[in-house]
Amino acid sequence: MSAESIEIAKTRYQTGKIAFENGQYRQAVENLEKASALLVHNSRLGGEVDICLVTAYEAAGRTDDAIALCERLKRHPHFEISKQARRVLYILKAPKLKRPSEWMTQIPDLGALPDNELKISIAAKSPKSSVQQKPKPSEPEFVDLSQVNTKDNRFIWLTG
Repeated sequence: MSAESIEIAKTRYQTGKIAFENGQYRQAVENLEKASALLVHNSRLGGEVDICLVTAYEAAGRTDDAIALCERLKRHPHFEISKQARRVLYILKAPKLKRPSEWMTQIPDLGALPDNELKISIAAKSPKSSVQQKPKPSEPEFVDLSQVNTKDNRFIWLTG
């Protein structure tokens, strides 16, 4: 494996992680799969990429792919990777709990509304509230240091 392909894999890995964090799961899966293909699967970096790919698969709704990859990662030669794979696999295979409907909030499909109903009119603000007043710069407050009790409070006075 060349150093160039490892660098490309690392770049794809980082791009995939960023896409995942931004909720772009399809792009995350695409980048992580390409990174994984460039790496030796039994390497530590290959295992890290594959663990990240498991979570991207699950987020993208590809639970079967996530479980299959976790099953393979359970036998990874690096202990931390195999341990993490077993933990994630336990979660993926856990029974899905039913949530009562009163726990859920229905989000309306705004795509079904005609365009004119999506437009919201904004009331004009009064001229006084639309002009923001800038705070006046405060002048430094002079303190007579002889009046400050410095014995019991353990404060250090700094001047600038």
